[in-house]
Amino acid sequence: MNTIGFIFARGGSKGLWQKNIALLAGEPLIAYSIRKARASRYIERVIVSTEDEEIAAIARTYGAEVPFMRPPELATDAAIEIHAWKHALEAVEARDGRPVEIFVNVPTTAPLFTSDDLDRCISEQRQTAADMVICVCDAHRNPFFNMFMRDSDGFIRLAAEPETPFYHRQEAPRVLDIVTGAYVATADYVRRFDSLFEGRVRAIDVPPERAIDIDTAIDLKLAEFLLAENRRTQAQLNCGSS
Repeated sequence: MNTIGFIFARGGSKGLWQKNIALLAGEPLIAYSIRKARASRYIERVIVSTEDEEIAAIARTYGAEVPFMRPPELATDAAIEIHAWKHALEAVEARDGRPVEIFVNVPTTAPLFTSDDLDRCISEQRQTAADMVICVCDAHRNPFFNMFMRDSDGFIRLAAEPETPFYHRQEAPRVLDIVTGAYVATADYVRRFDSLFEGRVRAIDVPPERAIDIDTAIDLKLAEFLLAENRRTQAQLNCGSS
């Protein structure tokens, strides 16, 4: 199957300036996404969509293709990323003269997400023929137990009222957070959908230590700490096996 890995990395960013090329352990964030996509058993090509020449140059340095530049209007703070997905798909197909079958988005903001996690996403899509596969982890807060809203009178109530009250968090229904590790979809679904959840969507579970999403400088520091711990543990294991 013609499976293409796409990395969407616009310039700028409100929370963390030039987030997509912010340095983590001495390497730009985009390098982690390119490396895991290139290590995938399924992905045939890795293509970066950006309007930023600096990001494009860095992406090429790490082995990704940048066969087109994203239109500036699809790279503003107000732009909807789904539109950039559709543009990238159309641009690649127009250049190649053949349809993409499986679309894989590998975000730059989940550097601890691994190539094995990525391949689990792709494998889940191939085995189930889902329209899209996303990544999830257990939510830290639960709308049935410890998430609240203010009503029109200013009083607090549970965000989701259960039929009977729960006295322990474990009794409440399991709720999930999206992990920005990967989005795997049929290209046909990307062409026609306007919202992620219009079709048949499945998910793989990712452990919390690999689910961090970089949005702020604090997130980046936490990722650096976890990455250093992972590398230290791996070094200890290697020493023990030698």
